Order: sequence, then structure tokens, then C-alpha cells
Amino acid sequence: MRHILRFLWNATKGHRLTPWRSPYLLWRIETYTGVKMTQIGFLEFWEFALRERHNLWRFLKWTGEMERYAHPKPKNS
Repeated sequence: MRHILRFLWNATKGHRLTPWRSPYLLWRIETYTGVKMTQIGFLEFWEFALRERHNLWRFLKWTGEMERYAHPKPKNS
């Protein structure tokens, strides 16, 4: 869960209270759907988030797995 929150915190840098304005998230939505960033507003952002919530959850879990893979906990030996 910590990795999911870290990703969301980093992805919304500068736009934490307004994630639909985050250039990074808009770019990710644009590459996923093909809808231009300039056409994504408040309603389009939340409609996408609700419609794709299962895939978004899978993506966030995957980012956590990659984070753990890239930065494994040190073994106490």
C-alpha cells in the first residue's frame, strides 16, 4: 500500500488536490486512451478513473512490485 501511495504522491506533484491537472497523469491517460491531453478535464478524468478502476488498481499494484524488485529489503545475516 505504501508503494501505491508513493506513486500517487509523485505522479500528482504540484497538483495533489487537483490530479486532473497533473501533466504526468494526463499524459498517461492520453497514451492509454488516445484522447488528447487538452481534451481531458475534471469530468473526463474522473469518468476514466471510474471506468478503468480495475486496470488502474492492477497498475498500481504492479508499480509496488517493481519498486520492491528495484529496491529489495536488505537481508539481516
